Amino acid sequence: MPSPSTIFTELVTTTLRNTATEIADNMSDNNGFSRKLKEKKKIKNLDGGTEIQIPLEYAANGTYQRFTGFDTLNVNGSDVLTSAKFDWAQVAIHVVSSGRELMINSGKSQMFDLAKTKKKNAYKSAANNFSIDLFSDGALTNQIGGLANIIQTNGQGTVGGIDSATWTFWRNQFREISGTNTYTKDTILGEFNAMWLLTHRGVDDTDLIVLSHDFYTVFEASQQQYQRYVNKGGDSEGAVGFGGGIMYKTAEVIFDTNTNFSTTAEKGYFLNTDYLYLAQHKDAQWTADDEKRPTNQDAVIVPIYWMGNLVTSNRARQGVLLDAS
Repeated sequence: MPSPSTIFTELVTTTLRNTATEIADNMSDNNGFSRKLKEKKKIKNLDGGTEIQIPLEYAANGTYQRFTGFDTLNVNGSDVLTSAKFDWAQVAIHVVSSGRELMINSGKSQMFDLAKTKKKNAYKSAANNFSIDLFSDGALTNQIGGLANIIQTNGQGTVGGIDSATWTFWRNQFREISGTNTYTKDTILGEFNAMWLLTHRGVDDTDLIVLSHDFYTVFEASQQQYQRYVNKGGDSEGAVGFGGGIMYKTAEVIFDTNTNFSTTAEKGYFLNTDYLYLAQHKDAQWTADDEKRPTNQDAVIVPIYWMGNLVTSNRARQGVLLDAS
């Protein structure tokens, strides 16, 4: 007859076969940014490598030439490509049960409820913590570099191994509102318009604006007489998304919790998600491992692993609007 620990492990690992999908769905349901990445298929599964390499075009082809007749043509090679290199970051969460819990819940229905409850708790905990990481500046030990790392308040920083103080093509856009708490529902659109122009290029436009509560409240007040909404499927047809999902030009406008905005609660990210990716290892995309048993404890542990980073191929199309005063 299988022991309670064996039954628990089988139940947990069986129900964790769809861990990657379920945790991703949980994050998408509670985080508008990760939902957008999933919606646009911007989650990249990679085979490995010492780093996550993202190819970049950093210069124009220098052989463009106006000529006539027998003019000598410029056939020199053009150095136009480089790579941003992002470190792998790792996350682990564990479904754990003590021997005492297993004995108490040794009946089949009780054991199923125990496994289900602990799995649900792991999903929720992973989603909440990873949401914080997605907005982070990567300052915590072993943390991914989130939006605050990729999109910095002075436009510069070393991101993906490229120092934007030297390589200006790699700087993100930024705009600081002048004065102290001077933005109102009558002035916020002017700030949005100025930020939009900085991030716009040709057919490349911001498609998602993520605001702190402060900015969102003021922006929403400016739009209430004629706002249109985006539904959860991404169509602008009156249903509400995250905080209403109000549209500004071609971008969905949502809010996220103020705690995800690090140093200031008055901040808004203008994102072109065509150039943002959540890169993850194909064998560690919230993947459940075999059970572990401590040698000095009566417990069963089922680890769940993730490995990857938030990466970008174009910082110049990303921007941040802030009131840092």
